[in-house]
Amino acid sequence: LANAAAAEGIDGVGGHVGGAKLFGREAEDTGDVDGDVPHTNDDRGFDLSGERAVIVGMGNVAIDVARILCLTAEELRASDMAAHAVDALSRSRIREVYLLGRRGPAQAAFTTPELKELGTLQGADVVVRPEEVALDSATRASLEDSVDKTIVRKLELLQAYAARPLVGQPRRLHLRFLAAPSELIDDGQGAVRAVRVVRNVLERTATGTVVARPTEDFETLPASLVFRSVGYRGVPLPGIPFHERWGVIVNQSGRVIDPVTDEPIPGQYVAGWIKRGPSGVIGTNKPDSIETVRAMAEDALAGRVFAPTRATAAALPALLAARGRPYVSFADWQRIDALELAAGERIGRPRLKFTRVEDMLAALDPVANDEAAA
Repeated sequence: LANAAAAEGIDGVGGHVGGAKLFGREAEDTGDVDGDVPHTNDDRGFDLSGERAVIVGMGNVAIDVARILCLTAEELRASDMAAHAVDALSRSRIREVYLLGRRGPAQAAFTTPELKELGTLQGADVVVRPEEVALDSATRASLEDSVDKTIVRKLELLQAYAARPLVGQPRRLHLRFLAAPSELIDDGQGAVRAVRVVRNVLERTATGTVVARPTEDFETLPASLVFRSVGYRGVPLPGIPFHERWGVIVNQSGRVIDPVTDEPIPGQYVAGWIKRGPSGVIGTNKPDSIETVRAMAEDALAGRVFAPTRATAAALPALLAARGRPYVSFADWQRIDALELAAGERIGRPRLKFTRVEDMLAALDPVANDEAAA
């Protein structure tokens, strides 16, 4: 839209795993839980009829998926998840959830707040094997060279989980380290029935990097649902410079850079993971965005901006109307937000989300609402 709008002269719009085809879904692709319309209207769904789920990955998304699978019906209803997701998860028969990380706890990508939150689950015991969170020689050497104290805090939390006695909750959440999937095993009907897992050991390379090496030690975990959460890759937009190997938009301090001239492209800016790669959480994005906004302000003061022929606030709505494209204004969004909050309040939930575009647009149609009221 930014490029198309610019052309119209409008301002301000700017490891291989055997049987991998059996993966249920990318963990990052679970927007139907949050009411993300493109996901809630697909027909893929989740099979929650089995008793064990496996999540491959140790990032914040993996932690969040595991947490959601372990929530009680009361915890689910207290959230703002989409109603259909709450209904499905409340009927889930899953009793054990496994998180698999190919390296050790010190190399896990999740952050301390997300890890700590697992300890507050009302209906799940957190299970950590003491031997998998004990420091190996390679990790100990790398930590001696590191100034990152958050790793030490994560290790302390994991070791506390390992020492904590189980209290017999209806579900168990297992955090497994040095464990990598080597094969997804078919049930004979095209669905997964188990995951073959290889035990890894950590080694330190000549450059000081800690890497995982597979051993000959294997185990098999029965599972009817498997998620993959092992990274995120940005996708290119037409006409926007993109670094294929890094998966980011080419930029300097948030300014999109022309790869031919190595100069900033006027009016194009970027922030977040597509700017720096998939690392960090919302808190990490704040200083990242501040840097980009600072660049925008500097360019505005220096006159390095778009020079559109139609630089009015009404130009974009007029263009969309001329092309017959429906759109939702900010005022419309505020109305949708208020309707969701009010619907949630009526049933004792934070909000009740629309999950179909048609329903959102119908709610904004005063004629249709008047006819329904009559």
